[in-house]
Amino acid sequence: MADLLVYGSYGYTGSLIVDEALDRGLHVMVAGRDRNAVENQAIRQKCEERVFSLDEPRLVDHALDEVDAVLHCAGPFADTAQPMVEGCLRTGTHYLDITGEIEVFERLAGYDEEAREAGVMVLPGVGFDVVPTDCLAAHLADRLPDADRLALGFEASGGISPGTARTMVGSLGEGGAARREGRIEQVPSAWRTRRIDFGNGERSATTIPWGDVSTAYHTTGIGTVEVYMAVPSWALHALRLGRYFGPLARTGAVKSALERLVDARVDGPDERTRREGRSYVWGEAETTDGERAVSRLVAPETYRLTKLTAVEIAGRAVDGDAPVGFQTPAGAYGPDLILDIDGVERTDDPVEAVQKSA
Repeated sequence: MADLLVYGSYGYTGSLIVDEALDRGLHVMVAGRDRNAVENQAIRQKCEERVFSLDEPRLVDHALDEVDAVLHCAGPFADTAQPMVEGCLRTGTHYLDITGEIEVFERLAGYDEEAREAGVMVLPGVGFDVVPTDCLAAHLADRLPDADRLALGFEASGGISPGTARTMVGSLGEGGAARREGRIEQVPSAWRTRRIDFGNGERSATTIPWGDVSTAYHTTGIGTVEVYMAVPSWALHALRLGRYFGPLARTGAVKSALERLVDARVDGPDERTRREGRSYVWGEAETTDGERAVSRLVAPETYRLTKLTAVEIAGRAVDGDAPVGFQTPAGAYGPDLILDIDGVERTDDPVEAVQKSA
């Protein structure tokens, strides 16, 4: 019997996760809806396999009944997370995924009571979205317990996978998001910009609708959360232009054309980029009284980090270390979870008093 079912196992990120899980000695079942892709992968990897679509509950349940946990890698998760979670609740299977979509985190948080009753852990976001940022948020909350504002940010090297690119296309024209006084609010694209030292010199960064807008609140209770990404100047200008061309970007014809372009042109970072690339994560917590704490992480390249964090958490889940109910990474396993990953270093600036503007 397999320990772990990886759904979407033959995609770019799913394949990396399967390789890592097998290297760590987990018994993996590969799965997805593409019969040829699943069966060929199962032959190469000498794994069990299951072929099913998420709109077939009977087949979903049959597959999940055979494993302790599922690691869901087939996005866009706004469409695919709910049927998989509901299958996990029916079969008593722990649920993990690699989403970074705010609406998915918020939707799955609504399953908390059902998950507790079923004895199931529901833990979305076990990859770069959002393990390092969530752990840094929890660490900053520990350093500054009275903090009421949290800013997080990252700078990442390398490219993106086809799945991530398709999710980005799907969200074109939707603007940004931030949490203010406990509520998630829609804001314009590139709503705020600032200069941030991520650990390798200052960079221009702008707000993005990253998953921590949801998860950092669940983890820390801090009600005001913004997330920034380092961007070159041309990208910042493009994001601002997107405010005006959003309705056009949301049309089916434009999205279909961009999805075809993704399928033709986007392959994901190569092995050398994953091996040599680095990611930089920054966080800042502030109190009403003007105290500020800043911490940083230096970590492996984002897709390498995703496979490492996802398999680390999956291994804990199949070993029985799986707090039931809706969870966030640091909520379930603490802020030092990220330090259990090879190649991650954390540094803290001293807590300081900040002069508030009048």
